[in-house]
Amino acid sequence: MIKIILAKKRSYRLLNFILFLFALAILLVMTFYAAPSHAARVKDIASIEGVRNNALIGYGLVIGLKGTGDKTGTFFTVQSLSSMLSRMGISVDPTSVKVKNVAAVMVTATLPPFMRTGSPLDVVVSSMGDATSLQGGTLLLTPLKGADQKVYAVAQGSVSIGGFIGGGEGDSTQKNHPTAGRIANGAFVEREVPFRFANRDHFKILLRQQDFTTALRLADAINKALGGDPGDLPVAHPIDAGTVELRVNKAFKGREVALLAMIETLDIPIDFSAKVVVNERTGTIVMGDRVRISDVAVAHGNLTIRIKTEFQVSQPSSFAPQGSETVVVPQQDADVVEEDSKIVMMRGGTTIGTLIQGLNSIGVTPRDLISILQAIKAAGALHAHLEIL
Repeated sequence: MIKIILAKKRSYRLLNFILFLFALAILLVMTFYAAPSHAARVKDIASIEGVRNNALIGYGLVIGLKGTGDKTGTFFTVQSLSSMLSRMGISVDPTSVKVKNVAAVMVTATLPPFMRTGSPLDVVVSSMGDATSLQGGTLLLTPLKGADQKVYAVAQGSVSIGGFIGGGEGDSTQKNHPTAGRIANGAFVEREVPFRFANRDHFKILLRQQDFTTALRLADAINKALGGDPGDLPVAHPIDAGTVELRVNKAFKGREVALLAMIETLDIPIDFSAKVVVNERTGTIVMGDRVRISDVAVAHGNLTIRIKTEFQVSQPSSFAPQGSETVVVPQQDADVVEEDSKIVMMRGGTTIGTLIQGLNSIGVTPRDLISILQAIKAAGALHAHLEIL
């Protein structure tokens, strides 16, 4: 009887051990084959509606150039200089004004959110006329306006171009771009952009890459972090693929900064659609790891046509009629070279790594790969959005 009981105990132990190994195997399979989930902070993938940069622009004059300014024929530079001197009480004849030391420029700047009056801004100065260099120049007082034509900043200062141009007797040396430069802290804010931040009932969080899955995950993460008031609606809910509306609950009334500071540090598992981005001008191709293709066969071969032209002189013989002339006759020779095509078979579900390895095996260059990707997309075998820049 004792032997039977011991045998049963050994059987139960063996069964439990087998079940443990089976569960461990399932866990390992799920770990290695689950789709990777990449998390990112909210501040890195989204912004708050209304919290944005604003573009500023203005027209001004750069003076103090060493003969590298606009030419006399640049009428708007002459007109601007004459008008400026007239406002200072100096009357000049525009036809007698020399502007070789002056350049008309456009001044641009970016006004970040929450900038207060007196805050400094960097500005970019770019020549409008035919000036050859802004080196050593000084920008005169220039108002910078927004899209509503109101002045938000005023710029003035010495221009730094980070390069030079020089030479003589037909030779010249140039470094960087001498007709555009920057003025660090060259502008000061004179008007603030109105934006009510405190005592708001709700905010809208805008995703930089619109995606329904990411928007839903963002709302769920905020609701889990904040909890919410009993009996109330969720604190956050997605409106569409790019917008999540955030309601300010009672605990954060008057503490909107603390609310957004807590939310922007949350880690969100982001999701994105498969995309292939192609730049035909540079031959650059960028593809995500989620790009998949169906069963497809790729045959690649190049056809090269070379046309060589040789010029031969046809000179009349001694017995040629009077008036015959020596002429140059072009002789063209065409040579056609066709490379042997190679076929690569891609099975369904092929990842981007396998695709590139297979195409590299037949000697495909990046520019050839662009054409192949377009053909695979046209065949309906590329399961990704193909974007051509």
